Amino acid sequence: MTSQAVRSSQVLAPKDVKLTHGLDTQILLIYGFLSLLGLVMVTSASISVADAQMNDPFYYGKRQFLRLVLGVLLMWIAYRIPTRVWKDNGLVLMLSSIVLLILVLVPGFGRTVNGATRWLDLMVFTVQVSEIAKLFLIIYLSGYLIRRSEEVQSGIMGFIKPMIILALASALLLMEPDFGAAAVLLMTGLGMMFLGGVRFGQFLVFVLGTLSIMALLAYLSPYRMARITSFLDPWADPFNSGFQLTQSLIAIGSGGLFGTGLGGSIQKLFYLPEAHTDFLFAVYAEEFGLVGAVLLIALYIWFLFRCFQIGKQSLLKQQAFGAYLVYGVGLLVSIQAIINMGVNMGALPTKGLTLPLMSYGGNSILIMSFGIGLVLRVAYENNQTAETEKKSAQLPRKVVQ
Repeated sequence: MTSQAVRSSQVLAPKDVKLTHGLDTQILLIYGFLSLLGLVMVTSASISVADAQMNDPFYYGKRQFLRLVLGVLLMWIAYRIPTRVWKDNGLVLMLSSIVLLILVLVPGFGRTVNGATRWLDLMVFTVQVSEIAKLFLIIYLSGYLIRRSEEVQSGIMGFIKPMIILALASALLLMEPDFGAAAVLLMTGLGMMFLGGVRFGQFLVFVLGTLSIMALLAYLSPYRMARITSFLDPWADPFNSGFQLTQSLIAIGSGGLFGTGLGGSIQKLFYLPEAHTDFLFAVYAEEFGLVGAVLLIALYIWFLFRCFQIGKQSLLKQQAFGAYLVYGVGLLVSIQAIINMGVNMGALPTKGLTLPLMSYGGNSILIMSFGIGLVLRVAYENNQTAETEKKSAQLPRKVVQ
């Protein structure tokens, strides 16, 4: 990409144009629907557990609402920051994400829950660093793809260099262990590299190599092998290793075509573990049935499609950083949604991944909301660039008149 193209990606809105003028209504509509539906479903799925554990049936629902409010605030902050700020600081963000992933493994800093050390204990609150690292690495990779565009498209080293960084981050995630986050990060990174123009042969070799390494890691880990075994035949041990998956399948199957109705789930009544977090989709499918599940899947597809539309607009306006940034966020949300729903339906081995913008979990909601804000910012800058070009095209005619 030429220096002129890079400079054109930094075009900002004229001062006389309101910041809300270029808000992408489709992205906002999808975000609002998913997050509000998630709030309702978290409250529904957790009502019995919250009543039994906290003596407050709306405990998790109220906390989800507070996190959603903070998420909207973070989305607005991300929307206000020009994309050139993220482009100029991509290397710093990448190094910060690696440091955070290392720090969480240091005794005294990391917090262990259910055998996994994924949270950084900041005394007042905890931070799941994998969520931050995924977004920071997407921002870094977006900048790399424009700085090294020719190298990425013509040589093997342009492809290998960022993959080494992603492999390092994934290795640190596996040490937590967080196999699901590592898989999402690698798949998102590979998708961005493919869209960045990497040669298909190199891409295919790396994908096959990555899958082979992940399969080997799963084979060498008794814990992961147990998950894979229960995934292949959960009914072989339905009261132990296959319990969670069998209960999820029962919930989805019980929903039928139109579901049992909001609040009508039986499996959330102490049968299905993690009903309001990792297995929220199973409760949703039980209460809203096949029709509701298809509509929810359609929403995530719509989000990905809209992100690709915004990215294409950015490329046409020679704002490549914004394009790759939007591609990355779109892939991150959609890939995580696919994996979560696949796990719930028994199509993929069990992983600790939330359903984006819906499941209970403060870090996920906040970071995903911030990512949505980045998408809105890119769409806004596209709109303002178009307005500037339109005014420039009209200027000579005014002078003639």
